[in-house]
Amino acid sequence: MLLIYTHKITPRFSFVMKQLFTRILGVEIGFTTTVEDFIKHTGPKITYTKQPLQNEFFIRSNDFLFEQGINDIQISMGSWDGVPCFFNTGERSNIPFDIFSASFYLLSRYEEYLPHVKDIHGRFPPKESLAYKHDFLRSPVVDLWAFKLLDALLLKFPDMVYAKRTYNYTSAIDVTTSHCFAYRGFVRGTAGFLLDLFTLKLWRVSKRMGVLLDPKRDPYDNFSELIDFHKKNKVNSMFFFQFADYSTYDKNVSPNSNHFKFLIKSIADYSAVSLAASYGSFSDIELLRKEKKRLSSVVNRSVNFSRMRYNRVDVPETYRNLVDAEFTDDYTMGYTHEIGFRAGTCTAFHFYDINLEIQQPIRVHPFAIHDYALVNGTGEAAILEEVGMLYGKVKQVNGTFITIFSNELLGGSQKVNWLKLYQKMIEKYNV
Repeated sequence: MLLIYTHKITPRFSFVMKQLFTRILGVEIGFTTTVEDFIKHTGPKITYTKQPLQNEFFIRSNDFLFEQGINDIQISMGSWDGVPCFFNTGERSNIPFDIFSASFYLLSRYEEYLPHVKDIHGRFPPKESLAYKHDFLRSPVVDLWAFKLLDALLLKFPDMVYAKRTYNYTSAIDVTTSHCFAYRGFVRGTAGFLLDLFTLKLWRVSKRMGVLLDPKRDPYDNFSELIDFHKKNKVNSMFFFQFADYSTYDKNVSPNSNHFKFLIKSIADYSAVSLAASYGSFSDIELLRKEKKRLSSVVNRSVNFSRMRYNRVDVPETYRNLVDAEFTDDYTMGYTHEIGFRAGTCTAFHFYDINLEIQQPIRVHPFAIHDYALVNGTGEAAILEEVGMLYGKVKQVNGTFITIFSNELLGGSQKVNWLKLYQKMIEKYNV
């Protein structure tokens, strides 16, 4: 066991220590505030205070983990063997920065509590983030720091026990528009047909007529192909279905459609089915509960995983609502139009509520790529290169590589054949 001595054990301290050592590095840890117990310990140990006690492994602490609430913090960037870091320490520290305070800053999304201008959908803009401003958004720095710390500890404690983890890939499929033309209802179908006809979108008129004769020809209905491909390549996949009433931002097939319900049930036989929460449920806990209950009744099992429409996350309220609605896991932590690691990690973590200074029970699974961050790429080769760069970073720390693709983009008419590109990507990066 690795024993960590500090002058005060706070919820922030416990949260970040368990995340780095237990969940990322697989190291058993213990805490103490008693000098005598620390000195008596014969195994590996760390002092996390202002001054070392003896000649043990020492990391000079910042005050950050021992504060409460939100304060104005001045961040000064540094480097640890080429890896960006902050909360620099003095020369006596065994590593050049307070890894625990820096990790907490990113994992808690501390900067999203600070004053900022939200975008049109009420989201935190990626360009406001420390990671974007200092060019480390595309690196899972928390994991990189953790493994560099492990290397440093093993030099001092070569017999220290830790569990090696393995790389994982998860493909999340957003289904906020299951069909482009089929099963839309008579009124919506007729209105769409007339709009396409009067705006001279004759190719859409032609497709509509084809789908009217055979609904399986709907361009967004690529579910059988996805399931078959996932089974063949042993992909850990998840389908997030929107199961909401029609609104300005929610235009899926009606949740009352038997065809839609049958689709969901058929996919639930082969893959995890979860909730893509509607735009309106972002600020309406009762609506969120209603959508969850509806979807659960279709698949006849509990729906515990969520994704918010347009990746809308407002900390801490969004996660409090998800906890109240009894979700256990969320897959919204990432940016729609920027690839990379919003929380600086490729490892799932519990949400820490700074206003309450507690760890919430919901697990946050950060994704690295949303498909719409790739649509402005210069071509298939360039897109695969970008994806490969992120894959390499995650593989380096044996983390979890999560991508978000929608059946809508995979079935749409674009310059890039997204379905084939998706398949190529999985064949390369699902190992």
